[in-house]
Amino acid sequence: MHYSVFSLLKNALTGHRGWQPAWRDAEPRLSYDVIIIGGGGHGLATAYYLAKEFGITKVAVLEKGWIGGGNAGRNTTIVRSNYLLPGNIPFYEHSMKLWEGLEQDFNYNAMMSQRGVLNLYHSDAQRDGYARRGNAMRLHGVDAELLDQDGVRAMAPFLNFDDARFPIQGGLLQRRGGTARHDAVAWGYARGASDRGVDIVQNCEVKGFVREGGRIVGVETTRGTLRAKKIGMAVAGNTSKVGTLAGLRLPIESHVLQAFVSEGLKPLIPGVITFGAGHFYVSQSDKGGLVFGGDIDGYNSYAQRGNLPVVEDVCEGGMAVMPMIGRLRLLRSWGGIMDMSMDGSPIIDKSGIDGLYLNCGWCYGGFKATPASGWCFAHLIAKDEPHEVAKAYRLDRFETGAVIDEKGQGAQPNLH
Repeated sequence: MHYSVFSLLKNALTGHRGWQPAWRDAEPRLSYDVIIIGGGGHGLATAYYLAKEFGITKVAVLEKGWIGGGNAGRNTTIVRSNYLLPGNIPFYEHSMKLWEGLEQDFNYNAMMSQRGVLNLYHSDAQRDGYARRGNAMRLHGVDAELLDQDGVRAMAPFLNFDDARFPIQGGLLQRRGGTARHDAVAWGYARGASDRGVDIVQNCEVKGFVREGGRIVGVETTRGTLRAKKIGMAVAGNTSKVGTLAGLRLPIESHVLQAFVSEGLKPLIPGVITFGAGHFYVSQSDKGGLVFGGDIDGYNSYAQRGNLPVVEDVCEGGMAVMPMIGRLRLLRSWGGIMDMSMDGSPIIDKSGIDGLYLNCGWCYGGFKATPASGWCFAHLIAKDEPHEVAKAYRLDRFETGAVIDEKGQGAQPNLH
């Protein structure tokens, strides 16, 4: 069914009893051209673009739980392309351009809202660093504006400018950045892929790989053995666990990233605001709640929950930049599992084992990358060569030294 004002009116006249499920909850077939492990945003986007752009429709997406139950529904929904390094800027700008036409492309309301992303700075050195980033963005054709204190005050007068430990001096603004509804993105890709013949198989956990002559030709799952010519892994924080089943030892670690939402408020936050003297970022949802987060938990974990020291640290960051947040009630928190790479940048590459392809190491950047990740991973699987904007995301960069260290934190994943 094509969603439109006419289908809405038609179903309104019949009591909304004519709506069909957004996608088929398919039974697995014995063999496919491509199997994608992971039914989050990246896996679903990969299947969608395999079908739409490359005509490969004999595809299965295997999800161990339900669609949108992992990181796809456990993030703070931020979309941006304000990166510094040439290995990252083209990729995330490609993603931004896909975001801007995404709802029309897959005919689903993902609630894309380009209200802007504002990164605050608090010192002369930080201003110079943001000026460098903004210039790098503009050299690649990406929008960027360096605001002084008056410019930030006009946008967000409620911030702590004068009596804070780290007074706000200005900020770097990307007006095309913003937010999107995370679970709606997963649902839209699932619907678009299913409409093109892709099998979306829920409650189907991969327990092992089938090898023949040094090549992976299938997977062992809780719903039987499924064979495929090519298999792609897009399992986010569980990459290490699933990779181990294939004998891979990857340069990533899994950490928990917590997120929080407050009680509802009248419209307050104009877009996304990040604190430059700590790790705190905040936006406002369509329901009025403030959605915010900060650092990952420092220890390795596969749990979808966090610990109290990070809760305290995030709230301290919020109080430092906007003291009024201390008057709010916190409604809930949750955790997503981040696959932190050694340089803070992702991996989209062949695994080194014939038939197996990798999409992992997204650190904090997984949600904003969803469209480009799916597009580039589909390109890699379909053509056996990297997409132009993802050439830097090679697995062997950790061996050759061609790392993409956006934050300059070195080979310690939890610092990224």
